[in-house]
Amino acid sequence: MSSSKTLLITGVSSGFGRALAQQALEAGHKVVGTVRQPDDLMAFEALHASRAFGRRLDVTEWASIDAVVAEIESTVGPIDVLVNNAGYGHEGLLEESSMADIRRQFDVNVFGGVAMIKAVLPAMRQRRQGRILNITSMGGYITMPGITDYCGSKFAMVGVSEALGKELRPFNIFVTSVAPGSFRTDWAGRSMVRTPRSIADYDASFDPIRKARLEKSGKQLGDPIKAAAAILRVIDAEQPPAHLLLGSDALELVREQLQALQRDIDAWESLTRSTDG
Repeated sequence: MSSSKTLLITGVSSGFGRALAQQALEAGHKVVGTVRQPDDLMAFEALHASRAFGRRLDVTEWASIDAVVAEIESTVGPIDVLVNNAGYGHEGLLEESSMADIRRQFDVNVFGGVAMIKAVLPAMRQRRQGRILNITSMGGYITMPGITDYCGSKFAMVGVSEALGKELRPFNIFVTSVAPGSFRTDWAGRSMVRTPRSIADYDASFDPIRKARLEKSGKQLGDPIKAAAAILRVIDAEQPPAHLLLGSDALELVREQLQALQRDIDAWESLTRSTDG
């Protein structure tokens, strides 16, 4: 791949998407960024006069994605890198959350990303090169109460990413699941959708968690600019990883989860083996 690339990044109005777009532009890349609001489109294109290209797109409007990608390829140029960043967090206990809320979480965080991948793959496969980075979460490897469907959506995207990477390796297309820990973005603030509390039985266990998450918003350890720089290194790597954790909290928590999984496997090994016929 050439040193200067064309990146298609979904959700560039704020957070990781905006930080990555800015860093990529500073590095000399072209960036096509998707937004949902006209004002955000103008603000994004103002980042660079000749290398920032905004497009209005909602990743859940699947029928329109192919046409947008085709237009980008014909006017801006071949898409070297797709970064599936668009997404949001839904906070709500499973029993209290509506099926509409849960479905919306998966529509955006999973199916929107999959639709974007399907749109860019034919051209990448024909060119026999490409990079796909799916911004997942440490919540795709560990779980936390109160964001059950968010974790479920991220677990799903991690699985899709890993399996897809195996399908695409013969075509020199690499897929990386990028899993950030806690970063100073709007994820836990204005961007988060919160289901109202309704079942008193959960008050003692969950109310302190919700309160702590709100109080921590904007004070997290992770720096989005440093995360963007790390992602650019992966994009430039000759052999990108299938999985990349970002942040020391993600590293520690995922390691603890893997150790707990190993303990369960070892403790129940005899029962596991007993089903062989």
